[in-house]
Amino acid sequence: MPVALDTTTVTPLGGTDSHQRVLSIDIGGTLIKAAIVDNRGGLASEFLTTPTSKPATPEAVIAQIARLTTALPAFDRISVGFPGVVHRVCIGTAPNLGTEYWKDFDLEQALRQEFAKPVRILNDAIVYGLGTVKGPGRECVLTFGTGMGCALFCDGSAFHGLELGQHYACDNLNYDQYVGHAAYLAIGLEKWNDRVARVISAVHALTNSDHIYLGGGNSRRITFDLPAWATIAPLSAGVAGGARLWHADMERWFPAREKISEPQSRNR
Repeated sequence: MPVALDTTTVTPLGGTDSHQRVLSIDIGGTLIKAAIVDNRGGLASEFLTTPTSKPATPEAVIAQIARLTTALPAFDRISVGFPGVVHRVCIGTAPNLGTEYWKDFDLEQALRQEFAKPVRILNDAIVYGLGTVKGPGRECVLTFGTGMGCALFCDGSAFHGLELGQHYACDNLNYDQYVGHAAYLAIGLEKWNDRVARVISAVHALTNSDHIYLGGGNSRRITFDLPAWATIAPLSAGVAGGARLWHADMERWFPAREKISEPQSRNR
């Protein structure tokens, strides 16, 4: 059953105002989050979550999204933050959902057929960053959830998803395994925080970022004092970033698709 988060405030983004409403979806290995936002990223509905299906096949996840929308008001467009590599027309990897289910799957087209609405999809850490980074300069977003997401930004707009979660962090552990949710459960809060502190310092040295934003559900478990160049971002940044996908400066990141036919069975 969908659950409304007690976080009900989304910080509006800059940009033009519009009556267009966006269904902003954040797909995670543990939870799927959704809300309706306006063109500036302001919340226009409850912020809902539901546990991600196991197994998290495309059909199961799309069905979960459809069920979430029954508790939300009407929308005009859809934005999705996806936990893996997103190519221009298909999913590349989905390490915490099951790449074997998702590789080469055209999620955009599947959602367009389901809802008869235009859809845009990017890696979830990138979408999180689009709701957070401010520029100028180099900024990095690290998301701590089921695994660890990473995205780099320059001057608040140009971006690159870095699949750091799949690279080795220590011994035989990649970053997902080193600071992901399973590691937190296995080693406890104090040791997990020690690892996160080391990861933040290592990524700062690797990327030469002017600032690092920390997000994702487990960012609330960080207990150590952060350096001046690091900030914990609000959990709502993922859905706020969904509005940014429809701003004019984002057009170049998305291929043109054929016009959508009118819905046959949905009155959204």
